Amino acid sequence: MADEDEFTEFVTAALPGLLRFGHVLTGNAATAEDLVQTALGRSLRAWRRIEDPRAFVRKVMVNSYASWHRRHGGREWAVAEPADHGDATEDPACRVDDRDAVWRALQELPPRQRAVIVLRYYEDLTEAEIAAVMGVSTGTVKSQAARALRRLGDVLAPAEELRRAE
Repeated sequence: MADEDEFTEFVTAALPGLLRFGHVLTGNAATAEDLVQTALGRSLRAWRRIEDPRAFVRKVMVNSYASWHRRHGGREWAVAEPADHGDATEDPACRVDDRDAVWRALQELPPRQRAVIVLRYYEDLTEAEIAAVMGVSTGTVKSQAARALRRLGDVLAPAEELRRAE
């Protein structure tokens, strides 16, 4: 019974962050909910053996998402954006445009690259923590991050140039 109580406490505390992580990772709120549910189900079954529950759930989410992405040929449907906590003094229209451009660029990344970017910049994990979550070396994290940032730059630079021209 104590294990169930601990798991319930963990889920209560971690659920909002896990849903946000899933949403940014998948680009879809409903898919994020399914992903979190799958990860929590697997976590419950392994609960007694888990040392770091948050890292374990993130790892299951990243791996499950990558598998899902492969099975479905990369088809995704972004339906809503995660909550923004940006600077309220900025022009809201520019903030929405910028957020939309980044959101669309993230959707173009392969699943592993997107996972690295989401874990680093949305979840604020270190390279070592990302490596642990993804089950790869820190060198792999660094190379995936470099490729992802280069690709994001390639996608976002033309959009920024177009916005400046307007």
